[in-house]
Amino acid sequence: MKLVITTQLRLAALLLLAAAPAALTARAQDLRLQLDNLDKLESKAAQSVNVTLDGSLLRLAIPFLEDKDPEERAVKELVLGLKGIYVRVYNFDKEGEYTAADVDAVRQQLRSPTWTRMFGVKSNRKGENMEVYTTMSGSQMGGLTVLTSGDKQLGIIQIIGPIDLEKLIKLSGKLGIPEIDIAKEKAKEPKE
Repeated sequence: MKLVITTQLRLAALLLLAAAPAALTARAQDLRLQLDNLDKLESKAAQSVNVTLDGSLLRLAIPFLEDKDPEERAVKELVLGLKGIYVRVYNFDKEGEYTAADVDAVRQQLRSPTWTRMFGVKSNRKGENMEVYTTMSGSQMGGLTVLTSGDKQLGIIQIIGPIDLEKLIKLSGKLGIPEIDIAKEKAKEPKE
């Protein structure tokens, strides 16, 4: 009888281990935003960025990151756990090239119980908005989405997988993620 239980337990453990990657892949697919409705904006944009890096493509970049450089080592450590990086940025020559419905279609997906709005910044003077959403996996951040919109610009950056914010900052300007220098942006803002 003991041998049968051990065999059954081993079989159950193997089935669980075999199902775990599929469950993780399904979870990552649940988190990924559907952005196909924005494809029409590419022809209207003066400049556009479209990056789709799923887990396997991200791992292709790892050998090109140097372990000797502390910044690249941090990026390498972050990328190892990620399930995907998805970026869509559209810059237009004139206002009105995208509609509120385009942005609302993205926001609607982020209103699911999976995502939580962390914060939003709105500048009526400049006509710019930024919203940051996150999802948690236990006590760790499991995904991050940044939605920016302005009179002549629309951008979505989505990173799926376990995220260490300190390491995430080092991804700025790499793997298709636009470079963000908060210190420079603050220096440019007029003082009130």
